[in-house]
Amino acid sequence: MTHGSGSDDKADTTHPWANLTAAELDALDTVSRNLMQASLQSQKLMSNVMQKALEGEAVMPQADPFHSAPEFKEVWQHIVTQPDLMMKAQAELAKGYLDLWSNTTRRVMDKPVEPTIKPEPGDKRWRSDDWTENPVFDAIKQSYLMNQHFMMGLVQGVEGVDERTKRKVEFLTKQMTDALSPTNFALTNPDVLRETMRTHGANLTQGLENLVEDLQAGGGGRLALRQTDMEGFRVGIDLATTPGKVVFQNEIIELIQYAPTTETVKARPLLIAPPWINKFYILDLREKNSMIRWLTQQGFTVFLISWVNPGKELKDKTFEDYMHQGLLAAIDAIEDATGETSVNTVGYCVGGTLLASTLAWLEANGTPERIASATFFAAQTDFELAGELLLFVDDVWIEEIERLMDAQGGVLDGRTMADTFNLLRSNDLVWSFVVNNYLLGRQPQAFDLLFWNADQTRMPKALHLWYLKNMYRDNKLAKGELDFNGVKLALGSVQTPVYMQASRDDHIAPYPSVYRGAKLFGGPVRYMMAGSGHIAGVINHPDAHKYQYWSNEALPDTVEQWLDGATETPGSWWLDWRDWLYERSGKDVAARQPGSGKLAVIRDAPGNNVMVRSDAKDEVRTEGAAPEPTPAKPKPAAKAKSAAKAKPSAKRKPATKRPVKARTKTPSASS
Repeated sequence: MTHGSGSDDKADTTHPWANLTAAELDALDTVSRNLMQASLQSQKLMSNVMQKALEGEAVMPQADPFHSAPEFKEVWQHIVTQPDLMMKAQAELAKGYLDLWSNTTRRVMDKPVEPTIKPEPGDKRWRSDDWTENPVFDAIKQSYLMNQHFMMGLVQGVEGVDERTKRKVEFLTKQMTDALSPTNFALTNPDVLRETMRTHGANLTQGLENLVEDLQAGGGGRLALRQTDMEGFRVGIDLATTPGKVVFQNEIIELIQYAPTTETVKARPLLIAPPWINKFYILDLREKNSMIRWLTQQGFTVFLISWVNPGKELKDKTFEDYMHQGLLAAIDAIEDATGETSVNTVGYCVGGTLLASTLAWLEANGTPERIASATFFAAQTDFELAGELLLFVDDVWIEEIERLMDAQGGVLDGRTMADTFNLLRSNDLVWSFVVNNYLLGRQPQAFDLLFWNADQTRMPKALHLWYLKNMYRDNKLAKGELDFNGVKLALGSVQTPVYMQASRDDHIAPYPSVYRGAKLFGGPVRYMMAGSGHIAGVINHPDAHKYQYWSNEALPDTVEQWLDGATETPGSWWLDWRDWLYERSGKDVAARQPGSGKLAVIRDAPGNNVMVRSDAKDEVRTEGAAPEPTPAKPKPAAKAKSAAKAKPSAKRKPATKRPVKARTKTPSASS
């Protein structure tokens, strides 16, 4: 149709953009450009991912590494043949939707209603006020929760399925429903919609740029999700700053002796064996929460093993090598440094499994006196109830791990380990960062705990496969079926005093599993359960006045019986452990400076091993990379329990008898 000038004027006044101001038109133009840029970024991103997938690189995980299709088929075949289960679940879902529809209608009319379904306590996905105050988003949230409850209820309620198969499908169903949460999509997340309007779509463009960067960091086709600013901290300057010296080293360890902060120390040294899956500085994160610094202030001579971050040249190192060249070599070196023939020891997580094996080996070889006492932090020796990590140790998964290690030259990269642990708490450690980094277009903040969590180490093939098969899969240590070069390891023969720490909300070493391990030892065992999880349950400085712990002098047959007789004490369990150690640490002697014995100082703490980043292509920080901190001025040592004059912050609060409430979900990323 042809129009004259008058018709053109009329058309202009009816144009949908005719009444927009110049500022609004400019905003619309900005949004259009940002969305176009986001579209172009998406095309480039998909092209790169598809190219990597077609190349079929061996180091890339398989599409279904769990090989879960047969298990899903088995579970759902049983579900559809159980009509009572299906009818009950469908009836509850239908009733829930009727209630939700009715309640949403009433909310739109400003009438008060109770929610049809509520999120689990501690679920941080719904923190935005819009998920509660806006009727539309509240309905979206509740609809999702009902569908998730429906799916999980079917899997949990099915009968006639092997328990391990059922647990695997339950875990993977939870992973899938978590991924489909409305919080993870731009159009159904009110915070993302608000940010998109505020920035005119710039958040989406920036988010895609962040995604491209993370894919490139992961090799182009594998996502290296950033949880924190990895340039925000420097090990040895901001973290791991307790003064000390490396006084011994071999191809597997550096042994650090920390400088004393008291004029006298206990005669018997304390040796800490942290896990080699992570770096040791979770025990020396910041001055205000450093366990290592605190132990020196209590009058202990503290030694610590800093494990190597292994490269391909160490792919054949075994669990026995880590015992001989790790724990036992460290004990011999401590004798040279101090003249003491026995030590108190600590094993954290997998370091505790190694310590337990070493105790049994020493007992079998007639030299148990080398270790005077053993403390275990969140460590398992019986893996029958080892939690969700058992899902990663079936034959199919172990074959996948072996394939990846072969493709990587005989080591398992730190990213694979990080991804595995992150899956155990995907909402906190995966999807929250997907939303923050890619939908909101923000940069991850510098956070010391997440920095440590991302600073992963590699695993030698021989060691890691042996550990997965013999400990997690076959549980040989607990069964008494393990032997090292013909030496049978029997935990029941171990008479060494044991202090066993567990955490109520630990998702890696569940407290019932730790308790089963405590029952295996033949000597005296003190079992203690702390509040919080795998990390925060262990790292709880007394000055923080946080959490609590439960103790019970008895060690009955079951953990349920132990809980019934347990006493709750507010605050940190460190003081209880310190007093237990004092009783086994001998008299006071003059403080020992690193290098004052037969071992010369090699370099400053925290040493070289901890500086090797798994994401830096084996770049090794050289000697002198970490500056030497200024030694603290000596002060009188803390006395034993009978004569202690504790500071106000170190007083043990009175214990109370309260029921223990075990949580099913760890409340925060710091746990």
